[in-house]
Amino acid sequence: MSRLLIDHHGREIDYLRVSITDLCNLRCAYCRPPEGVELTSHSEILRYEEILTIVRVARDMGIRKVRITGGEPLVRRGVVEFVSMITAIDGIEDVGLTTNGIRLAAMARELRDAGLKRVNVSLDSLRQEVFERITGTDGLDNVLEGIEAAMAQGFDPVKINVVLLKGINEPDIPEFARMTLDQPVDVRFIERMPFDAEYVDNAPESFSATGALDMIRQDVRDLDESERDDLDGPARMFRLKNAKGRIGVIDPITGHFCGTCNRLRLTAKGTLRPCLMSGSEIDIKSPLRNGASMDELAQVLRSAVLAKPMGASANRGRLKIGMNQIGG
Repeated sequence: MSRLLIDHHGREIDYLRVSITDLCNLRCAYCRPPEGVELTSHSEILRYEEILTIVRVARDMGIRKVRITGGEPLVRRGVVEFVSMITAIDGIEDVGLTTNGIRLAAMARELRDAGLKRVNVSLDSLRQEVFERITGTDGLDNVLEGIEAAMAQGFDPVKINVVLLKGINEPDIPEFARMTLDQPVDVRFIERMPFDAEYVDNAPESFSATGALDMIRQDVRDLDESERDDLDGPARMFRLKNAKGRIGVIDPITGHFCGTCNRLRLTAKGTLRPCLMSGSEIDIKSPLRNGASMDELAQVLRSAVLAKPMGASANRGRLKIGMNQIGG
């Protein structure tokens, strides 16, 4: 099998985002409609051993980085044991996990002992009433405790992902930036992907990442561009003077970084999604459950990579499923 996954545009794909569940213990206003979503049945969700098989095939083809996502991955039973198995796969050089942080404080030590080194925490407001408006729950203290626990356990880096929501969390931007002054965290401001209005009625719009930087410069202090590393992904990085942490911006709407995309998504229901904003999905669960060989599974992975578009602009506005079903 080929050691490299190269798409039609010459991009090397070495990053697999793995959703292990579409369940979530929050009800974020921009992610799913108020009436909820139809969840995939238990029998249709990939089993852990099936995910590990796919990851091993992907490893043999050049995947080196894996991120565990959901839904909310920490609600799935057995996730710590799964983390232990995936971090033990030879050739997978980096394993991260994205969580909403609600259960992180209780699980941080176990996850660290299982070999997890990096964690991203989604948090869109530091004000309880706004957090509750966005998520439908009063769990802000749980999330903040989770971030503290992650730092205490030595996760490095701890990243806080803030989705920019127009008319909702602009006042939080300077306070998030101040967190980096005395805490070794990366706070990343992310433009909200434009999901179809038919799916999430009245979902809040985003505002630009550049606008967030302007707020920080006005209300906190000036920013210097910061050094980048391989773990920063598409983020542009900055630092407040003498700060322990960093500030990043991810601007898929105004920045258009699709040309450097190096990722493939495996959904919890067993499909490969070449592009976040495309409706295209390629079934890998059926051949896997029908006894496909490793070479045959490799061909499915290769076909997904070759289906990656150069950019997502043609697909924007068509996405009619939630992030809980795709994987963040």
